[in-house]
Amino acid sequence: MDLTTWMNNYTGQFLDFTLVGLFSQSKHPALLAVVIFVVFLMALSGNALLILLILSDTHLHTPMYFFISQLSLMDMMYISVTVPKMLMDQVLGSHKISATACGMQMFLYVTLAGSEFFLLASMSYDRYVAICHPLRYPVLMNHRACLLLLSVCWLLGSLDGFMFTPVTMTFPFCGSREIYHFFCEVPAVTKLSCSDTWLYETLMYVCCVLMLLIPVTVISGSYSSILLTVLRMNSAEGRKKALATCSSHMTVVTLFYGAAVYTYMLPASFHTPEKDMVVSVFYTIVTPLLNPLIYSFRNKNVTEAMKKLLGMKPFSQESLK
Repeated sequence: MDLTTWMNNYTGQFLDFTLVGLFSQSKHPALLAVVIFVVFLMALSGNALLILLILSDTHLHTPMYFFISQLSLMDMMYISVTVPKMLMDQVLGSHKISATACGMQMFLYVTLAGSEFFLLASMSYDRYVAICHPLRYPVLMNHRACLLLLSVCWLLGSLDGFMFTPVTMTFPFCGSREIYHFFCEVPAVTKLSCSDTWLYETLMYVCCVLMLLIPVTVISGSYSSILLTVLRMNSAEGRKKALATCSSHMTVVTLFYGAAVYTYMLPASFHTPEKDMVVSVFYTIVTPLLNPLIYSFRNKNVTEAMKKLLGMKPFSQESLK
């Protein structure tokens, strides 16, 4: 490689990227922008309200709701990493993003996604202890243990971000700098590199498999044990309550992990820029909106806390006397 080519590649690291984005694929970009803005506001307000309910109601000061509040916090951060930039680009008509901003967006996105993988596993372990070992639950899942599990989730997620972001952003980008995505996702940026990325993509695949396999193993083991315990319960009410609690969590796990498997584990032949953007919309925008709905409407304790916050008295037979 001569000096001129090397200088072009080196200075190219500091040039802006262009986010082709979601709106370029739409026949009605203005309408789509309004819909995404409304969804963004609903996701932020829904998750913020859920956190407020959990903090304000002492009946919700339990490990399960502690983890749900952290999931809501992650979802608020997750959707805020991508959507505001996308909407501002559409309003201002500029789709440029600097290399530094792209790297920061990538790091935050990967860190939050990785942390959420392990948080969902921690939540399944919490349900396992609560249902299979109820007498030991206060000891095994005390406040210190919850904080330790949460810290491990953030640590593993940030390690993921520190591994992927520096390597991806230091590849030479000699050709087009148009990212066929609405944010700086690792696979979309890697495709722009003019160097051989086969080894990196293989290592990334192995890393993603491990990042998914470890939490999935914990979740599968936890829910297998829970199912066996529930089937042995004599109380029909106890079975119903246990299954209702776990079904909400399994719904969230299926939504989030299903999209991650498509993005990072399926072969390149399954991917097109259009499909990738649709799947990304699902787990970066739709999932943060659905999570508070899943954990609120299907949870009696949360709905009761909502009634208290709104000053509504719970309906009971006593009120009829």
